Amino acid sequence: MCGIVGYIGNKNSSSILIKGLEALEYRGYDSAGIALIDNDKIKVYKEKGRVKEIRNNNDIDIDSHIGIAHTRWATHGMPSKENAHPHLDNSGLFGVVHNGIIENYGELKEFLQNKGYEFKSETDTEVIPNLIHYYYNIKKDVKEAFNMAVSELKGSYAILLISPLIKGIYVAKLSSPLVIGKGCKENFIASDIPAILEYTKEFYFLEDREIALVGDDKITFYNSKLEEINKDIKVIEWDKTAADKNGYDDYMLKEIYDEPRAVKETLAGRIRKDEKINFPNLNITKEQLNTINKIYIVACGTAMHAGLVGKKALEELTNILTIVEVASEFRYNKHIIDHNTLCIFVSQSGETADTIAALKLARDKGAITIAITNVIGSSITREALYTILTHAGPEIAVASTKAYVSQVVALISLAIYFKEIIDDKKELDNLKEQLLELPNLIDKLLDDTTKYQQIAKEIYQEKDIFYIGRGNDYNIALEGSLKLKEISYIHSEAYPAGELKHGPIALIEENTTVFGIITNEDIAEKTFSNLQEVISRGAKVILVSNLEVTNKKMNIINIPQVDNLLAPVVAIIPLQIIAYYIAKEKGIDVDKPRNLAKSVTVE
Repeated sequence: MCGIVGYIGNKNSSSILIKGLEALEYRGYDSAGIALIDNDKIKVYKEKGRVKEIRNNNDIDIDSHIGIAHTRWATHGMPSKENAHPHLDNSGLFGVVHNGIIENYGELKEFLQNKGYEFKSETDTEVIPNLIHYYYNIKKDVKEAFNMAVSELKGSYAILLISPLIKGIYVAKLSSPLVIGKGCKENFIASDIPAILEYTKEFYFLEDREIALVGDDKITFYNSKLEEINKDIKVIEWDKTAADKNGYDDYMLKEIYDEPRAVKETLAGRIRKDEKINFPNLNITKEQLNTINKIYIVACGTAMHAGLVGKKALEELTNILTIVEVASEFRYNKHIIDHNTLCIFVSQSGETADTIAALKLARDKGAITIAITNVIGSSITREALYTILTHAGPEIAVASTKAYVSQVVALISLAIYFKEIIDDKKELDNLKEQLLELPNLIDKLLDDTTKYQQIAKEIYQEKDIFYIGRGNDYNIALEGSLKLKEISYIHSEAYPAGELKHGPIALIEENTTVFGIITNEDIAEKTFSNLQEVISRGAKVILVSNLEVTNKKMNIINIPQVDNLLAPVVAIIPLQIIAYYIAKEKGIDVDKPRNLAKSVTVE
C-alpha cells in the first residue's frame, strides 16, 4: 500500500525521488520522507501529510546522487513524523524504507533492546536498520549483515537500504512488490512501474528472498545464500503519457473515458470475426477441461465482482461448477482442491497480498492456476501456471474502472475459449461479435453525460443509497454500490432484488434512493415488481436498463441491448460516472479516497 522509490546515478537524486513519490500518491498514504547520502552521512527529511511537504523543504536541494524515498500508510503506529520512513539505526550508518509488515517485529525489538538499542518510533520497520547494524558489528560486511537481517524477518517486505559504507542500494523482497529499472549509468527502484516509467522501459523483477545491490552502472543479484544469479530484463511498453491525466480533471475520469480502448486491448490478438478465440499462452487441452470438476475464481473488491460475472459466463458456457471466493477468506476455508481443480486469480496490480497467498495455496495443492492481471512481471504472473494480461494500461485512480471492464471481458472471453475447446458451437459467433462491438457501445454511453451529472446533483447529499438486481444484474449492483461508497463516502448496499422482503425493505422510507438494474428480459418482471414495492414506500428509483421502459415514477437510464453475459460491461458505465460526479459535488478527491490504497500489499 505504501510507495517506495530509490535512485542512484549522476543526477540530483532528491528531484527524481520526489517525482517518483508523486507518481505513487494514488497508492494511499499519510506521511512521506526521503533519505539522501551527503558527504558520507545519511540525511533524512520526513513529514506527516502529503509529498508536497517534502518538496517544499529547501534543505533537500543538496548535491546527492543516491537516495531512497517512501510514502507511508500507517499500520504500526499512528501517522506522525516520527513514524514516517525512512528509519535509521542508532548509529546513523544504515537507512531503510520498507513496505509490508514484519510479523515478528515484537520479538526482534525486544532482542535488540536487550542489546542496548533504542527505538524512536512505534513502527515495525525500525527493527530492520538496527538488526542490520547488529549483524554488521559481527560480520563487518554490509552484504552479509543485510542478508542475515532480512532472513530473520517474518511477514512481508520490500526493503531498500542505503549506507555511506556502500556505493549502491541494497534491495530485498518477500511477498511485496518491487521493480528495478535499468538506465544509462543510473538505475531506479520502485514499488510500482509508473513511478519510474518516465526514465526507463527496462525492468528487473526480484523473486521472493532474492536481494540485489543496485549501483549506478551495475546491478548484482543474489539468492538467499548470497550466490550470484542472473536475471532476465523485461521491457514494459507502457507509454508515460498513459499514466498522465491528458487534460482530464482527474485520473478516474480519464480512466473511465479510456475504457473503450482498454476493452479493445484486452480483446486484441485473442478474438477476430469468424475465428475461434485464441489465448496463445494457455496450454489447456480438451482432455484437461473434461477432467476439471470445479473452478474457483479468487479475488478482492472490484476484481471479485468481475469474478462474479465470470462465474456466470463460465457456468453457462462450460457447465462447470464455478465458485467465487474473497481472497482474504480463501486460505482459511476448507477446500477440496487437486489436479482436477482450476483456480483463476484476478488482481489489477498483480500484487494483492491476499490473492497471492491464495494462489500459492492452490498451486501447492496441485490445481491448475491462471492469473488475470494488468501488470506484466507482477508477483501473481510469476506464481501462476498461466497468465492472461488485460493490457488496460496504467490505472492510477484508487477506485478501479477500466481494470474492472477489462477483467470482465477477459473472463467472458476465457469462458468462450473453454466452450469452443469443449464443444464448438456456431451460436457463439453472435456473442463474439457483440464482444467486439463493446468499445463502440461504451463510446456512445460516454458521448453525453449530462443526465448522469444531473442525477448526481439531485442525490449527492443522500446518506444511504441502495442497489438491487437479479442474476448478473445483482453483480452489477454490487460493483455500482462499491464505486459509490469508495469515492463519495455515502453508505450504500447492494441486494438481490428478491431478498428485499427478507429484511432490507425495512430500510426503505420516503425519498430513499434506490438504483434498479434490469438487463435480462427473462426475469425483468420480477425485478419490476420489487421496484414497485420500494416505490410504494416512497423510494426514488433510478433504473438502468436495456429494455423499453416507460414509467413516470422512475428515472430511467437507457443502455444498449447486449447479451446478458455482457451486460455488466455496459451497465456499469453510468454507475461509475454517477459515482464520480457525486464525489465531485461533495468536493472529494476522487483519485485518492480516504483510508484506501490502490495496491493492497498487506493482509
